[in-house]
Amino acid sequence: MAEEPEKLDPRSFDISGEKRQELLRLFPEVRTEGGKLDFERLKLALGEAVDAGRERYGMNWPGKADCFRTIQAPSLGTLLPSPEESVDFDSNENLIIEGDNLEVLKLLQKSYLGKVKMIYIDPPYNTGNDFIYPDNYTESLQTYLEYTGQTDNEGRRFGTNSDTDGRFHSRWLNMMYPRLYLARNLLREDGVIFISIDDGEVDNLRKLCCEVFGEDNFLAAFVRRRRMATGLGGTPVSPDHEYVVSFARNIQLVQLFGFARQESDFPLEDELSRFRSTDLTVGMTREMRPNQFYEIENPNTGTTYRPSQERVWRFEPSTMLSHIQRGNIIWPEDNPSGRMSRPRFKTRFDSGENREKTNPVSTWINVAGGANTRDSDELLSLTAGLNQEATKELRELLGEQVLDYPKPVSFMRGLSAISSQDDDIVLDFFAGSGTLAHAILALNRQDNGSRKFILVQLPEPTGREDYSTIADITKERVRRVITKLNTEDEGKLNLEEGAKQDRGFRVFKLAESNFKPWNADVPHDAAALKEQLEMHVEHVRANRSPQDILYEILLKSGYPLTTPIETLAIEGMAVSSVANGELLICLEPQLTMELIRAIAELKPQRIVCLDQGFAGNDQLKANAVQIFRNKGITSFKTI
Repeated sequence: MAEEPEKLDPRSFDISGEKRQELLRLFPEVRTEGGKLDFERLKLALGEAVDAGRERYGMNWPGKADCFRTIQAPSLGTLLPSPEESVDFDSNENLIIEGDNLEVLKLLQKSYLGKVKMIYIDPPYNTGNDFIYPDNYTESLQTYLEYTGQTDNEGRRFGTNSDTDGRFHSRWLNMMYPRLYLARNLLREDGVIFISIDDGEVDNLRKLCCEVFGEDNFLAAFVRRRRMATGLGGTPVSPDHEYVVSFARNIQLVQLFGFARQESDFPLEDELSRFRSTDLTVGMTREMRPNQFYEIENPNTGTTYRPSQERVWRFEPSTMLSHIQRGNIIWPEDNPSGRMSRPRFKTRFDSGENREKTNPVSTWINVAGGANTRDSDELLSLTAGLNQEATKELRELLGEQVLDYPKPVSFMRGLSAISSQDDDIVLDFFAGSGTLAHAILALNRQDNGSRKFILVQLPEPTGREDYSTIADITKERVRRVITKLNTEDEGKLNLEEGAKQDRGFRVFKLAESNFKPWNADVPHDAAALKEQLEMHVEHVRANRSPQDILYEILLKSGYPLTTPIETLAIEGMAVSSVANGELLICLEPQLTMELIRAIAELKPQRIVCLDQGFAGNDQLKANAVQIFRNKGITSFKTI
């Protein structure tokens, strides 16, 4: 039977050249299996609802369309500073944010867009009882406020995701998709994300990430042993491993830093250089690589060697001959111990083939303290302790086991080392006990780096009196790590050049915006309108401080929460100077012409004032606009 010609699908279209590549870079989820653009997916990503069309290859589940609406809904929240829970609030660039991570990711979009080098998350594995899911997940801020007791409950229920529910996997996907989508926006073009997961959702996670980050940006699926065999689970096998699924923001730009080769790793030496003895064969059969199964001859003795049936030489004949001529082969008859049965290879510390002096990273994460993969010049493994090591680390810091299933510091430190350097920003928005912050502080101490961390953790109740929420555990752990490191460094000379280690963090907490929103959904009658107008006589919520308002303006103006702020006294009033005078913010309730002229003389790029500062004086506001324009200041806003 003749094959029918392919029919034109009106839902997909092809654009050649740079425009197509740019669209795929911005919206990897619109890529079809054939590499074209799915117009309907693009419309959905841009906020236009569409009806379900014809079937096609792709990932779909109940609630996916609502995910896009959730992503596009602006946050009505803010992040309130909490200096009393921080460590050196005014002098560090690390953040611990207490709140629902979906809302927090929305709030960070403008200030941290494209600035994060590495994201690590350890999300719920969807075991049936490990994540909170509100009935109406689209009302994230409202449900969060109810969950944390900040507002009266209006009947919404929270519960775990039972595997008896008909949408068991769909609920997990609906929880993950918006968060991954927003997280991608925060990554730098050379950034990378690592996600821990087990067998329960690894296939769904991989497909989900292919849609969010683009199939071409898949980096690796690392495998890690998390515990010794237990025999638990009621099956003949013991599930002792888990995965770390990794994607790049742009695979063409991402760089993993590998493992720096140390001279001490090369204990042998000949007339050319230091070297270590590594296997000259690889684990492939003769049938798989026939051109790498052959005899080689020791030119000094004439003895010949060939690999076993289950192995072949690492190199093809011409390359092997070159290594033999250059003296890079260790022959058994030249080995004093006499224990070698076949030749081995001299992996040199400083050779022309190794200008970078680093090794690629294996996808196998070895157990720390075990045999590292040192027998091959091509790969080195990450190492990490078992989960029992992580439990011990947390118990030693806090005195008892206060949280189940933490991750080992060695594991987090390894991922951070291969993916970040210098003053890079790393993010964990399922922070748990704060292991990533612990790892970053330890790694900075080890390599004199200045990496910054951002942790986000839901204040989920623990039922304990000492640490009432998981967020409290997060903060206390990082406090104790800082104290421990500072104590260990007391009395030591700082022989390394550079700034002092940034050992502190700023705490922020998710809350409703400082400014009351206008509710357009109230009934259109005189009484309801009168109530709305009375509510907005005072626009700022009660009990909110100038500092609270200041940081909300920072976020909405696109400045990071750690931007330097100086308080200036101008004409007897307080004016906040942000980023060395680039932005001036005046929150005084009564502005004067003298203050306006003095601010204009400083010639900032942007100015923000409270609208109430003009007290209904339209002439003063008009004069202010004209004065600022005369000084070349075109960005002036009132709130």
